[in-house]
Amino acid sequence: MERERIYGWHAVQAALERAGDRVEALWLAEGRRGPRLAGLLKAAQAARIEPTYVSRAELDRLVDGKPHQGVVADYRPLSAPAAGDLSEFLARLAGPAFLLVLDGVQDPHNLGACLRSADAAGAQALIVPRDNAVMVNATVRKVASGAAETVPVFAVVNLVRALEQLRAAGIWVVGASAEAATSLYDVDLTGPLALVLGGEGEGLRRLTREHCDVLAAIPLAGTVASLNVSAAAAVCLYEALRQRRAGRSGLPKVR
Repeated sequence: MERERIYGWHAVQAALERAGDRVEALWLAEGRRGPRLAGLLKAAQAARIEPTYVSRAELDRLVDGKPHQGVVADYRPLSAPAAGDLSEFLARLAGPAFLLVLDGVQDPHNLGACLRSADAAGAQALIVPRDNAVMVNATVRKVASGAAETVPVFAVVNLVRALEQLRAAGIWVVGASAEAATSLYDVDLTGPLALVLGGEGEGLRRLTREHCDVLAAIPLAGTVASLNVSAAAAVCLYEALRQRRAGRSGLPKVR
């Protein structure tokens, strides 16, 4: 796979620690000191990567002025899992499925934030459509703060077919929709679960909505009409985590 130029402390350190053999070069800002640098240098040493110290102006040039935090690397990411690998992935899960599905998210910052929340809440994978959606890139990796290296991202050709596959595997598919009559807090999120959220502005597409087992709304107490997709994903993921830890059962699962 083509290499990426990644940047930011968390993204680079995660790459060094979890896939050091795929880091090809490392640049650090001259004069940087402190415990954070010591941890990154230790990871670089373990990966047998010798850092190159350069000026901040040179780091700015390497990443076209993006916010690099004084650390940049060249990295060969693994290829995204093929859609056909999803069945095998589901079969290998040690416990009940806990998945996040995004229907056409376009902003890399939103995708990165969703990955970070998915990792933090213990979701096992993220499923996205291959077309008309942002894929994992350097910006996503920086925002994800290492989660892009821990949460597998399945890019599927047909999202509806993937939802059918999840349902056939006994996974409860819950779509988040501001128009839904049912509150998220009244839905059982304790068993095998896929949470589905739509892209910016449009929300869930019609066919996606129709292939969910239930649609649920996040209750809003203020004046805003909806939440940003990454904020909504965090709410849904943590409500699921809360229920799963408490062993709470909500509404009956009737398809």
